[in-house]
Amino acid sequence: MPERMGLLKKGASQLGLALSDEQLEQFEVYFHELADWNRRANLTAIIEYEDVQVKHFLDSLTVCLTAREHLAGQVRVIDVGAGAGLPGLVLKLAFPEIELALVESVGKKTAFLEHIVATLGLEEVTVHTGRAEDLAREEDLRDAFDLVVVRALAKLPLLLEFSLPFCKTGGRLVALKHGGDWSEQESAANALKELGGHIERVSTVLLERLTDNRIVISVEKTMPTPERYPRGVGIPGKRPL
Repeated sequence: MPERMGLLKKGASQLGLALSDEQLEQFEVYFHELADWNRRANLTAIIEYEDVQVKHFLDSLTVCLTAREHLAGQVRVIDVGAGAGLPGLVLKLAFPEIELALVESVGKKTAFLEHIVATLGLEEVTVHTGRAEDLAREEDLRDAFDLVVVRALAKLPLLLEFSLPFCKTGGRLVALKHGGDWSEQESAANALKELGGHIERVSTVLLERLTDNRIVISVEKTMPTPERYPRGVGIPGKRPL
C-alpha cells in the first residue's frame, strides 16, 4: 500500500519542508472531506488522490518559493478567492502558527471551509463570505495582512486590484499562476503603479509532476493602495487598470 500522502511528503521535502506524521494525517482528512463534499458542492475538478496531493496541496506550498520568510511565526495571511481552501488552508496546515483569513464569495464553498476548519480543530482561522471588492473596504481587513495569497484567480491587473488592498505596506502578495509568460506581467505595470506594488520575484516551479508552466509571482507592497481601489463590483473586469 502506498505511503499516506507520500507524494505530498516527497514534494514538500523538495521545497525544504518536513511535514510531520500529524500534519500528513491532517492532509489526509482534508482530502477525504474535500472528496465527500465535492459530490454535492462542486468544489474542484481535481479529485483523484494522487492529483490532489500534487496539483492542489503541493502546488499550494509553492508559495514558499518566494515567501518562505513571510510564513514564519504569527504572521497574518489572507487567501483571496480561497475556493476549497487552496492555498490558504494548506499553508495553515504546514505553518500552524500563522493567523489566516479566507475570503470566498460562494456560500457553498465557505460552508465547506467552515466545516473543514472545525473538523481539523484549527485555531486563528476566519472565513469571510463576500466579494473581495467589498471586503477590501472593511477596516479590519484593509491594509491588515503581512502576506496575501491568490491562486489562479484572474489576469494579473485584476488580481492585483482585488488583492493588494488587503496587504500591509511592506507586506507581500504571492500569486500562483499557470502559463509562465511575461506578457501578463508587462500588462500589469500600470496596475502596480496605481495600487502601490512592485514585482519583486518570479519563480518557475520545477517540482516532479508540477512541470506544466507554473510560476510564482511575488509582489512587494510599496505604499498604501489609494482609497478608490478596489473599484465597485464588475468595474475592474470591464475596465482593467
